[in-house]
Amino acid sequence: MPIIQAHENGCRIALKVVPGASRDRIAGPLGERLKVQVRAAPEKGKANRAVCDLLASALGVKRGDVAVVRGQTRPEKDLAVRGVGPTAASRRLGLG
Repeated sequence: MPIIQAHENGCRIALKVVPGASRDRIAGPLGERLKVQVRAAPEKGKANRAVCDLLASALGVKRGDVAVVRGQTRPEKDLAVRGVGPTAASRRLGLG
């Protein structure tokens, strides 16, 4: 399964999230997921919000256009992004 797939009005991105990191960053591909590190702790949705903020900024979309659609309480997450197709998302994230 590819890291980025077409999804309703945009794309879906498979992530491996590492909370509590020293800085927020997109680390790169890790198997079939994109590894993302955030400083926020994995409590009360803080890490999820940080991940959405980071991806929205990297993809050039509004924060409201990015949402966790699977894995809210797990390190393996799927994000839905509106307004950016898989090809553009891959390019903006440096994956292709």
